[in-house]
Amino acid sequence: MLLALFLKRVVRLGRLTVIDAYGRSHHFGPGGAPSVTIRLHEPSLHWKLFVRPELYAGEAYTDGTLTVEDASLFDFLDLMGRNFAAADGDPLGRTAHKFDLLFRRLQQVNPVQRARQNVAHHYNLSSDLYDLFLDEDRQYSCAYFTGPQDDLDAAQRAKRRHIAAKLRIEPGMRVLDIGCGWGGLSLWLAERLGVEVTGLTLSEEQLKIAQQRAVDRRLDGRARFALRDYREETGTYDRIVSVGMFEHVGLGHFDEYFACIRDRLNDGGVALLHTIGRTDGPGVTTPWIRKYIFPGGYVPALSEVVPAVERARLLITDVEVLRLHYAQTLRHWRERFLANRARAAALYDERFCRMWEFYLAGSEIAFRWLDQAVFQVQLAKNLQALPLTRDYMLDTERALAAEENLDRQPQEHAAAERAA
Repeated sequence: MLLALFLKRVVRLGRLTVIDAYGRSHHFGPGGAPSVTIRLHEPSLHWKLFVRPELYAGEAYTDGTLTVEDASLFDFLDLMGRNFAAADGDPLGRTAHKFDLLFRRLQQVNPVQRARQNVAHHYNLSSDLYDLFLDEDRQYSCAYFTGPQDDLDAAQRAKRRHIAAKLRIEPGMRVLDIGCGWGGLSLWLAERLGVEVTGLTLSEEQLKIAQQRAVDRRLDGRARFALRDYREETGTYDRIVSVGMFEHVGLGHFDEYFACIRDRLNDGGVALLHTIGRTDGPGVTTPWIRKYIFPGGYVPALSEVVPAVERARLLITDVEVLRLHYAQTLRHWRERFLANRARAAALYDERFCRMWEFYLAGSEIAFRWLDQAVFQVQLAKNLQALPLTRDYMLDTERALAAEENLDRQPQEHAAAERAA
């Protein structure tokens, strides 16, 4: 079995048992915990998983031709992630990686029409699906965990405050939210900080919900949403924020993106980019993710972002790397999704559930053990736009947290009385 050649080189921690398509058992690793057994149901997987594990493992699990016998899918991927980290990556996959590098720009060509199609593939899924695992405000991006006491909802509220503090927002400002999702951040900024927000999305489903939420909260005069590409926006803004959208821009469009930021930002303006990033330098999108989850997407290295910012004549005024926050976020999403798996299957089917489980579990492993993190990059057009020190960030964050706690106390008290 060709696959055995690969696994003998990779599995150096724990124990992986593979039951091949003919019922024979193969053992890899020194033994001990973690220990996982998988079964292959098709002979073709004996070579497919050797040639292209990053693609065919996800396909096989989705199709049900690879099953985990004595543990969960997460346990299997966690075992492999730990071993890849210890071995400094997949030694066999580096050849395929070099080949993919030749075509990565072609894979990420995202003119406006294709960008709309790529977004629709993921974000026009039923809104009921996202209700199964996201927080109360539908934040579909990395949360910010201030301590072990934070649940998902608390961490997503902390993320909003963290971003707002870095933007140094003042009442009456005009804010552009590029990639606004279902409008959670835009609505909070309008309601809490008294600004006027324009939110852009390419998803019709997201637009519908964001607009209705603005009406329901009587914020439609201050929070407006549009089905519009960032390249189609006009006018200037005091602040620009983009959370979890830059991963859809594509490497060949970085200059275009930051030129738009520059042109839409007024002279004293500040922007904040919140994006997934690579910690090990330029790379390629995992073929399974590219094919099934985020077509046209690409997670950049800082070494690819900074030159584009410089060419746009913008100033980088602050950079923060959020380590493990997304791993924690994805753990919550995965656990919530699995708790609601029957409802997800009723919306779609079992095959979809296996695909989504692989997406959430695999993504968590990438942030926990491999080369993924989150970058927050603060940008400005001139040196006088922000204070000399970063103290204002922490001061603002604490003040916002104190205000929110005061607001939530009566709500929590009322909820406790109802429960009693």
